[in-house]
Amino acid sequence: MKVNGVNPKEKSTIEVIVEVPAAAFEAALEQSYRKNRGGLLIPGFRKGKAPRKIIERMYGNSFFFEDAINIVAPDAFEYAVKEKDLKTVGRPSVEDVDVSDDKVLTLTFTTALYPEVTLGTYKGLSAEKNAEAVKKADIDAELLALQKRNARIQPVKRKAKKGDTAVIDFEGFLDGVPFDGGKADGFDLVLGSGSFVPGFEDQVIGMKAGDEKAVKITFPVDYAADLAGKDVVFQVTCQEVKEQVLPELDDEFAKDVSEFDTLKELQEDIKTRLTAERTKKADDAFEEAIMKQAVESMTVEVPAAMVEQTLDGMMQDFHYSISSQGMDPAQYLQMMGMNVEGFREGSRSTALARLKTSLLLEAVAAAEKIAVVEADIEAEYARLAEQYGQAVERIKKMVSAEDLTGDIMRRKASELIFGSAKTKAAKKSAKTDEAEAPAEAAEEKPAKKPAAKKAAKTEAEVTEKKPVAKTTKAKKETE
Repeated sequence: MKVNGVNPKEKSTIEVIVEVPAAAFEAALEQSYRKNRGGLLIPGFRKGKAPRKIIERMYGNSFFFEDAINIVAPDAFEYAVKEKDLKTVGRPSVEDVDVSDDKVLTLTFTTALYPEVTLGTYKGLSAEKNAEAVKKADIDAELLALQKRNARIQPVKRKAKKGDTAVIDFEGFLDGVPFDGGKADGFDLVLGSGSFVPGFEDQVIGMKAGDEKAVKITFPVDYAADLAGKDVVFQVTCQEVKEQVLPELDDEFAKDVSEFDTLKELQEDIKTRLTAERTKKADDAFEEAIMKQAVESMTVEVPAAMVEQTLDGMMQDFHYSISSQGMDPAQYLQMMGMNVEGFREGSRSTALARLKTSLLLEAVAAAEKIAVVEADIEAEYARLAEQYGQAVERIKKMVSAEDLTGDIMRRKASELIFGSAKTKAAKKSAKTDEAEAPAEAAEEKPAKKPAAKKAAKTEAEVTEKKPVAKTTKAKKETE
């Protein structure tokens, strides 16, 4: 074979012209004939027994050309890549084909080149880093959540109020006719949880055991098609009202819900954990800001083929992740209001950002002459083995040393960037921050009622919202 030209084109693409000698093309034609003759029925011959010359005389000399070109093209392109030391990405496309009278084949490929990066500033960058201080109210909110998770539920002989659990029977009617999924018996409804259609829970508040009530609501316009925007009536019977009784915040509570013997120790542990979480969050935000600056400072033209290749990998990872959880990826996306095409397109910006970051780190590694030695690779194999609870030799079979080398190199480059970065002073808020309260104060003084109410409201707000039809149907089926 012979490479007759490598011509630059726009957007990091090139044109590669490869000449395939007549002997190689003839071999591909013969291979195509042998592969396809079994399906050909030529008059005067048994099926699959007609000589190649007879077939070509009958259908034309170019009858096997297309298949033969597909056979020889991959080898021709690979030869050109090696011969000219090209660093290509994605799949090449055959733009032009020419077969001379003596059957010399000339193929013209178009392919994307691995992009060149012109680095900008990547050392000495600066960004804010501000880990939010842990306040007494934060510790109180964590304790309140623990209390709620360990609360007792007991019946009460009074009207239901927000925060109570109303045990109800109900049936929904549209124009006087019951509708599917609108009926349940003995359903535990936490009032204020927002788990039912807006307006339903508010009308149950005030009911007591034995009360019956017609609850009138209008379904949201974005609800299921058969009920969207419709006025319906639920006939509701309250069987029982139960209230949540929180345990006392004392040393016994700490012993019951944790490995600590005192409430003070539990408070200190909560403070330590929240501090670590917020420090990590601040560190992650700092590194993200630094990396964004470095990426924006460089110049690179990312080929479309490279983005598509990255998207292919992301889609494969998504399908594997969802399938491993026993779900069908297409059905999962449908539940999320998306389809495969929309999800892929929505992931495009993420793919491009990942690519640019990877290209930056590779360029930094090259510029800084970052080396990956055997000891680095062995240490990474050991780390992965410990992380996944597998033998080192098994990890080596699963992950190639070449892949690890690239990962380690990029990690070292990122450490170099972050190591040279500086922290800018955070802008002071116009509102003075509340002074951090020591854990001892949290033990000596109970949380103020407004803070407790605020925490309770926050927890209620984040409760998963479920349409009444789906909720009641599930309840009915389990019975």
